[in-house]
Amino acid sequence: MLAVAIAAWSTGLMERVSEPGLSAATTPLDIAPPTGLQLPAARTPQPVLTTPSAPPIDAAVLRTAVLPLLRDPDLGRRVGFTVYDLGRDQPVWTSGDDETYLPASTVKLLTTMATLQVLGGDHRFATTVVESAPTGGVPGLVLVGGGDPLLASRDVAPTRSDYPVPATLEDLVRQSVRALRAADIDRVRVGYDAGLFTGPAVNPAWERDYVRSEIVTPISALWVDQGVEPGAVSTRAPEPAVFAAEQFATALAGRGVRVVGPPAPERAADSAAVVARVESPPLDQVVQYVLERSDNEGAEVLLRHLGAATGRPASFAGGAAAMREVLVELGVPWQGVRLFDGSGLSRDDRLSLVALVEVLRLAVDPQHPELRPVVSHLPVAGFSGSLAYRFTDPAAQEGRGVARAKTGTLSHVHALAGVTLDRDGSELAFVAVADRVRLRDTLDARDSLDRIVAALAACGCAR
Repeated sequence: MLAVAIAAWSTGLMERVSEPGLSAATTPLDIAPPTGLQLPAARTPQPVLTTPSAPPIDAAVLRTAVLPLLRDPDLGRRVGFTVYDLGRDQPVWTSGDDETYLPASTVKLLTTMATLQVLGGDHRFATTVVESAPTGGVPGLVLVGGGDPLLASRDVAPTRSDYPVPATLEDLVRQSVRALRAADIDRVRVGYDAGLFTGPAVNPAWERDYVRSEIVTPISALWVDQGVEPGAVSTRAPEPAVFAAEQFATALAGRGVRVVGPPAPERAADSAAVVARVESPPLDQVVQYVLERSDNEGAEVLLRHLGAATGRPASFAGGAAAMREVLVELGVPWQGVRLFDGSGLSRDDRLSLVALVEVLRLAVDPQHPELRPVVSHLPVAGFSGSLAYRFTDPAAQEGRGVARAKTGTLSHVHALAGVTLDRDGSELAFVAVADRVRLRDTLDARDSLDRIVAALAACGCAR
């Protein structure tokens, strides 16, 4: 059991599954607050990147408050930290600014920002069923993947706990059966088309055992439940498109349609008549899901779409190149940055503090309202998503309900990047990353980062 737990920590799975009763199928809003949690009264948000009402930050005072925490031995030998005053649009203080760090899941901030910039928050991903030519007198249906990262097997009630409400295979089946009956067709062949994405389904820059250990699903333009069996934590289909097509065929048969032969790969014709169609929630809701849950598969699907939308291959490499181009054009500094994926699972990724903090700054810039979900959908300390059970140490309570941050977790790597208000009402962006943490210090290092962010929230750092 210990070996399983260490493997989960090493890949960031524990960002999503770290508490009893929280499964990979659990949404952030299903999580009850920790017992005894008392959230502080909400502070009135201050305008950002405008003339601030809060006094200027004294870098020396901030440094005095934070530096002893950065020297905690549990954080290891390499710790990077930076604070940016969003109200005055200027840096405050940085430690380790000339280095790049292994960023883990903070990469998702960049992936979601670039995708929002290119596709827009209202964009939706469609999954369709189309006709194909009869074979041996048997009509055909092709299930065509449109790269919907949240396509689910079954309908869910449109309640707050299931937000965002996904498109479902069940709806596609319902529409398909209705069309078949209208055409007096009672038997079909089933094909599937996952050709929207190209290149390897498993990133060459990932550890070799990620798929074998069921840490991540091979990335596909066609899947249901991200290739995970409903109700399971880590039973992942090695071929998600086949898994989806088999479920589609089984569901058709369950409604009285005879399915001839097993599902087979088939390229859908561009001119094929559409029999059924469902659409994902809008992209800004998908971004919320990816950021709150730190969803690796969802981030990788968005990266593929980013590649395709910029005229590149819908692959890991194409998406990474597109992300660089889009973010550099927005003004994100790229010196020393190397990214090979959209999730941060690769241990070859490198990211600078200044690049991360610029992403946060852009996300609150009134000139870029389309990028706002990158910060507005971040988990809230001690309340939601991957921070639901963080900031429980009494020394970190000042951050509860005040700080929003994206977590980053791999073996030896822990990070937080987000925004908070300080005691004087200044809105601050921060990045804290430690990428040489001893495995035995994993939980202590995580708590140390929480205390650092809480110290920012508690700081009366005015001049």
